[in-house]
Amino acid sequence: MTLQKPEDGDSPDGDVLPRLLARSEALLFDFDGPVTRFFADYPTAPVADEMKDLLADRRVRLPPAVEAYQDSHGLLHLLRSEVFPEDRPDAETQKTLELVESIVTAHEYRAVQKARPEDGIASLLTALHGRGKRLVVVSNNAEGPVRAFLDVAGLTHRFEGVFGRDPHELRHMKPHPRCVEMAIGFLGLSPEACLLVGDQLTDLEAAHQAGVPFLGYARNTAVARRMRAERAAWAGTSLRPVLAAAEALPAAPRTLPPHGS
Repeated sequence: MTLQKPEDGDSPDGDVLPRLLARSEALLFDFDGPVTRFFADYPTAPVADEMKDLLADRRVRLPPAVEAYQDSHGLLHLLRSEVFPEDRPDAETQKTLELVESIVTAHEYRAVQKARPEDGIASLLTALHGRGKRLVVVSNNAEGPVRAFLDVAGLTHRFEGVFGRDPHELRHMKPHPRCVEMAIGFLGLSPEACLLVGDQLTDLEAAHQAGVPFLGYARNTAVARRMRAERAAWAGTSLRPVLAAAEALPAAPRTLPPHGS
C-alpha cells in the first residue's frame, strides 16, 4: 500500500503516519541524514582526492566522469560498479578496492568528532523505543564509525544492531538491498513489518528491492515530492510530524539486551 502526504512536506496527512508507525514492528534508520548530517562539517572532496591519489599510485586510470566525482561514498560505489565491475576481482584489484575503502573509513572516524545528532532524532528514538519499536541502523557508512558516533551521542542504547558498508564487497552499498536484508534477518521479521527511514533516493530503491515500506526524511520539498512519486509510504522535510505520530501511539516499552550480547 502506498500512502501519501501533503505537498508542504511537513504536516501529517490525517492518520497516515500513525497508521504507518502502528503497523511497523521495527524501524531501520539510514545513518547519514536521519540520525546525523555526518559530513556536514567535514567536506568529502579532499577524501575523494586522497582516494584518487592512491588509485594513481596503483596505476589505475579512471574514466573522466569518475575522475571528476567529488563525493567519496559515490566514488566508492562507482569504482566497484563501473571501474572494477568484475564479479570476482583478482587479488590485486581486491586489494586496491579495500585500500580505497579504508581511506573512507578512516575519514568517517574523524568525522565522528564534528558530527552532531540530527535535530529531533533523540526524542524520536525515545518515543519509538517507548512504543515497543525495534530500531537498527542500515548504512553505507562503515559499522565502526557509526557505532563510535552512537556512543559519543549517547544513542547506542536505542539500537539493537548496526548494518554498515561491507568493506569486501562495495557493490552491496545501497541502492543494493544487502544491508536492509541483513537487518531484516537479524530482526526475524517480515519485510512488511519493517519501515526504512532514509533521506536519499538510493535508500528508497533499497527499501523497494527488499520489500520494505519507506519513510522519506528529505532535505527539501523537491526531494520529498520525488520520493512520493516513487512510492514512498510517506515523505517530508521534518522529523516533527513523525515524532508527533510516534508520541500518539500507546506506550509499550522494550528492554534491550546489553550492548554486544
